[in-house]
Amino acid sequence: MRILLIEDEHKIARALKKALEQENYAVDVSYDGDDGYAMASTEPYDLMIVDRMIPGKYDGIALVKAIRDAKIHTPVLFLTALTSVTDKTTGLDAGADDYLVKPFALEELLARIRALLRRPTEQKSVVLSVGDLTLDTTTFSVKRAGKEINLTGKEFALLEYLMRNPSRPLSKESIISHVWDYDSDVLPNTVEVYVKYLRQKVDDPFKTPLIHTARGFGYKIEAK
Repeated sequence: MRILLIEDEHKIARALKKALEQENYAVDVSYDGDDGYAMASTEPYDLMIVDRMIPGKYDGIALVKAIRDAKIHTPVLFLTALTSVTDKTTGLDAGADDYLVKPFALEELLARIRALLRRPTEQKSVVLSVGDLTLDTTTFSVKRAGKEINLTGKEFALLEYLMRNPSRPLSKESIISHVWDYDSDVLPNTVEVYVKYLRQKVDDPFKTPLIHTARGFGYKIEAK
């Protein structure tokens, strides 16, 4: 899952980015509303975390209104030090999906993120299945034919993206944009390396391969 974090306090942004990456999210960071809007309107994200009081032409409220006007329906979680009921309702009325007041516990932020990612706007399943392979996005458990498979965080993220698009060929560029964050120095052959790692764990110990090469395009996962 790829998250856009828009937070002008650099110390907070660095801490949140690190914490979210430890939970296997790919995280891009913007420090002002103008850059944040440019990223939100041109890059694919599964969730946006937006500080209410950010500098630039777009503060938090204006940014969310602008992306909703642009028909971008990415879930938005507001972070703010403003605590009044009016402040909260203003944020929600602008198009935000949830509201978290600073200071907050990291555990609560992670729970809010999981709840937003489970919302049915894109029908995101908690447990994904392709053939006899299952992936649980809550417990980070992967099993094939009942056998537990241990994956690294990036392997898990790659497998999840493939399984959310079963039978659909995915280009290396699309995989990079969804699995790695914007600042990562990733080349197309990096995708090849991680697909190889996945095949060694998900396919090689079993009779039937699930991960297939789409010649001249990329990769797909499919139970044939």
